[in-house]
Amino acid sequence: MMIREMSRKTILSLIVVIILVILSAMTLDYSGLRTFSPSMGMDVLRGLSQPDWGFLYDGSGEDLLSLLLLTIGIACLGTMIATVLAIPITLISAVNLWQAHPWVTKLGKFICNVLRAFPELVFAIIFVKVVGPGPFAGVMAIGVHQIGMLGKLFTEEMEAMDERLVEEMHAVGANFWQTIFYVRVPYLMPIYSSLALNHFEIAVRSAATLGLVGAGGIGAPLIFAIQTRSWSKVSIILLGVVVTVFILDQITGIIRKKLR
Repeated sequence: MMIREMSRKTILSLIVVIILVILSAMTLDYSGLRTFSPSMGMDVLRGLSQPDWGFLYDGSGEDLLSLLLLTIGIACLGTMIATVLAIPITLISAVNLWQAHPWVTKLGKFICNVLRAFPELVFAIIFVKVVGPGPFAGVMAIGVHQIGMLGKLFTEEMEAMDERLVEEMHAVGANFWQTIFYVRVPYLMPIYSSLALNHFEIAVRSAATLGLVGAGGIGAPLIFAIQTRSWSKVSIILLGVVVTVFILDQITGIIRKKLR
């Protein structure tokens, strides 16, 4: 009977998913397919298969290597700012730290929800208007968004930690701050470091698109190359981004393994 009931739930769930997929497909606008040309598609593929190696490095500061390093710098600084500022947010968001005052945790989690509700691109547009175009706007956009992301993850890890360690410290007379610095921080630091490294990888990919709105990085020449249909330049930029992300993934993966 139980297996039959599970089978019915599975079939019902599958039917619901199929209906949602069909409804989603029916609401899409397919008018753009009228302008599709196989020859145009072949031209794009032909251009992408011939990267413009001259754009790789020319010493001007506007070449691929220089802009990729700038993109990595934006992501690194933004993630560092977010990591540092996410810790105070965590201290007011974790339920196990404010059991007597639950409204404090609601306030902290509300701040995290607000900060991570908007993508980096929206924050980048705002900061470009506030501080002007350039890498600093990109740093602020990534930093503010990731305060919310890391704050949520840090809070979940804080709430999931083994409270028996804290109770043992309280039993020998430790106060709140002593348990923070001598129990919680040593216990959670490897996990927090791993999460920060993971979000650094995400930030590199995000920073690669922030140049679209003037927030520095490789995004601006990428969109300009696409608009002018310079597919060979698009190819070398995409190739550079892929290689950069792959290398950073390998390096941060090794570091995360050491932290476990």
